[in-house]
Amino acid sequence: MPQSRVKPLIAGNWKMNGVRSNMRELKRIAEACKKAPKPRGDVLICPPFQVLWPYKEAVKGSPVRLGGQDCHTSVSGAHTGDVSAEMLADIGATAIIVGHSERRTDHGETNVLVRAKAEAVHAAGLIAIICLGETEKERDAGQTIRVISKQLKESVPNGSTAKNTVIAYEPVWAIGTGRTPTSDDIKKAHKALRTRLEKRFGPDGAKFRLLYGGSVKPGNAEEILALDNVNGALVGGASLKSSDFVPIIRAAK
Repeated sequence: MPQSRVKPLIAGNWKMNGVRSNMRELKRIAEACKKAPKPRGDVLICPPFQVLWPYKEAVKGSPVRLGGQDCHTSVSGAHTGDVSAEMLADIGATAIIVGHSERRTDHGETNVLVRAKAEAVHAAGLIAIICLGETEKERDAGQTIRVISKQLKESVPNGSTAKNTVIAYEPVWAIGTGRTPTSDDIKKAHKALRTRLEKRFGPDGAKFRLLYGGSVKPGNAEEILALDNVNGALVGGASLKSSDFVPIIRAAK
């Protein structure tokens, strides 16, 4: 579908990086977004949850919004060390990433659990950014489309809409490695996801934002973001520095 019909989203996943002193870098990003030319799409930063509250001041008055990196499936309870979607909403999050490959790998998260977390995000009135992606072994076996299609089917709740859900395709083998799929590979993956979203959700499936993630940087952002059915990016390491992240934001058409 034409890129112009879906507003891009550039989201930064800071992972386990970020203390209050990093607010200076966030302020630089926010200030750049306030100046002309303003971002053509939405801008989201997902830092560790403990700095969401102080970081609110850094983005005040700018187009930049804040999000979380994960949440528990329950609203509250005896879950030591966990954070609920409601808690993240309470301190300023507008979206939450769920199902990132590092969560799936390091914490054994399944599609069923990711789906439950996405439902919790929706219940809190926030946007769920649901991550999908194949491993290098699966890619080499020619299973990319099969794997991400299964993840899409099982990880995305039935109540998902283009307003409360974003899909992020992140090839596991490309995250943080400096390697990226070819443009044709990205187009094929995103086209497959779009086709399945439209089949499942009808006309609304054409409006879901499909982000690409996996070693997105200033040098390749413009090419990636110009591809059909790529409606933004989920950026890891390059989102930690304004000098890297701002050019990616400005590459969104």
